[in-house]
Amino acid sequence: MIQPIILAAGKGTRMKSRLPKVLQPLAGRPLLAYVLDAAQAVADVPPLVVIGYGSGQVQARFDGPRWVLQGEQLGTGHAVQQAAMHVADEAIALILYGDVPLVQPQTLKDLVSLVDENHPLALLTVALEDPTGYGRIVRDQHHQVVAIVEQKDATPQQLAIREVNTGMMAVFGRQLKRWLARLDNDNAQGEYYLTDIIRFCVEDGHEIHTTSPSLQLEVMGVNDKAQLAQLERAWQRHQVDRLLAAGVTVADSARLDIRGSVSVGQDVFIDVNVVLEGDVHLADGVHIGPNCVLKDVSLGENTQVHAFSHLQGCKTEPDVSIGPYARIRPDTTLAEGARVGNFVEIKQSAIGAGSKVNHLAYIGDTTMGAGVNIGAGVITCNYDGVNKHRTVIGDGAFIGSDSQLVAPVEVGEGATIGAGSTIVKNAPAQQLTLSRAKQVTLKNWLSPKQRCKGDE
Repeated sequence: MIQPIILAAGKGTRMKSRLPKVLQPLAGRPLLAYVLDAAQAVADVPPLVVIGYGSGQVQARFDGPRWVLQGEQLGTGHAVQQAAMHVADEAIALILYGDVPLVQPQTLKDLVSLVDENHPLALLTVALEDPTGYGRIVRDQHHQVVAIVEQKDATPQQLAIREVNTGMMAVFGRQLKRWLARLDNDNAQGEYYLTDIIRFCVEDGHEIHTTSPSLQLEVMGVNDKAQLAQLERAWQRHQVDRLLAAGVTVADSARLDIRGSVSVGQDVFIDVNVVLEGDVHLADGVHIGPNCVLKDVSLGENTQVHAFSHLQGCKTEPDVSIGPYARIRPDTTLAEGARVGNFVEIKQSAIGAGSKVNHLAYIGDTTMGAGVNIGAGVITCNYDGVNKHRTVIGDGAFIGSDSQLVAPVEVGEGATIGAGSTIVKNAPAQQLTLSRAKQVTLKNWLSPKQRCKGDE
């Protein structure tokens, strides 16, 4: 059994934020969310999450973990002590950190696989060009790990060591509890260091196995906004590299942000300053123009999304064109060949095959057939102040410019709505329906300027 323990009690003073450190956002998600995902991918039981500062805020954001409160923050060893009582003796405790978010499940599986009866503790280490701030891995002449020395307690010789402790380890529950009981706070910080159990393990005659992650960003921690920004850029570059490897053409790798998961077909093009959020699927030949935001969308083959468009919770079939400056809101589907133009907003509607909503229109709560033409300035009036109502527009209908369709209402197949009409009753198929006041011209009317001239 694998029992993750995630340390997430720190305040994060250097963040200069009222938001607890583990809730700071990375690619649109809290840091802790990534660690929970990785832990749950390898564990048999819910993770134990040690919380302290802002515990209520942290608990409110997540379902599933078992929460352990650390009343005082007295070091990593003290934090693990609070959780260890909930770890079975035969379980492997997997110790992770809420502010080291990008460790991957395979790395954790590799770490856990090193633990057995003869090797009750395994470490995740990494060699850094600049190890400043990290605890150093001290090895003997046989290259066996003998201790971890924290930066503030290290000698000049130890400070020269490049292999560092990531803090992540796997250890049998029985030995973990025994070694935690031996901790003291006789060090420069006056804290209980979890790393002291490495020395206890060696003193008990055990060799310690180590492994390293495939990517250095897996062990990058976050202590302030500068480090958060550095990790954001590193993670974004990694995600973009995966898209490039899948054959996507990205106009500028530095100007694409991915805040979720993206799946792609062939010959996809993404222009500059695009943000992809949530679950995004881009089929073959999809083209995303500059300055677009896509969240939880699935775009069919050869869909074109032009500049400055915002799509959320929608789905398109092949050969759809959207934008520029269009907003497609949740629960909207665009059938094959549909066209949505500039300054058009569509919400919770089904747009039929080949239908056109080309400019300056609002379509909400509407079922639209195939081959419909929506003129400029058309509005479906779907909300009466209390309830939403639906508009139905049949195949081949023509809705003239500057018309309002007041739901609930139906426009029949092949019907024409004259420009400037307010439609409050069903419009029959194949007929012209319009509503207009009689046009009049007032003779001998003088404009205000003309009247002023007459007074001179």
